Amino acid sequence: MGNKIAVRGIALYKNQLLCVKLKPYTENLKKDHSFWCLPGGGLETGETLLEAITREMIEETGVKPIVGNLLYVHQFRHGPKEYLEFFFHVTNSRDYLSIDLAKTTHGLKEIEEVDFVDPTKFKVLPKFLATEPLNAHVLNNEPTKIMSYL
Repeated sequence: MGNKIAVRGIALYKNQLLCVKLKPYTENLKKDHSFWCLPGGGLETGETLLEAITREMIEETGVKPIVGNLLYVHQFRHGPKEYLEFFFHVTNSRDYLSIDLAKTTHGLKEIEEVDFVDPTKFKVLPKFLATEPLNAHVLNNEPTKIMSYL
């Protein structure tokens, strides 16, 4: 059984969440790519979590994040793999209001759309993003929450 470690950025603007809609560029996405997710991805060998979130945000949006607190740790199983995802607050959300995917290294290949969306009105993965009080979590400087679905 394989394991994967990933990082995700949580950028909030006017009660909406910065999300990407992926193109069906892998076999799994060809089955169902009708969802939004947070920008981010897997760690590379020897990379720290902060290096990874910075690299992933730049690759997918072209914008360098200002990384704040670790908000969530998400542990889940999908098929034979276990995943551990670290969700960091990205504090410079206004910088993401206008994204040009042509200025990214991965955007045109992997991403169909980037936008701030309401996670309660769209299918946003992981599902806990639709029920968690994200703004309150950030504003109240709450401790990191562990979300485990094994």
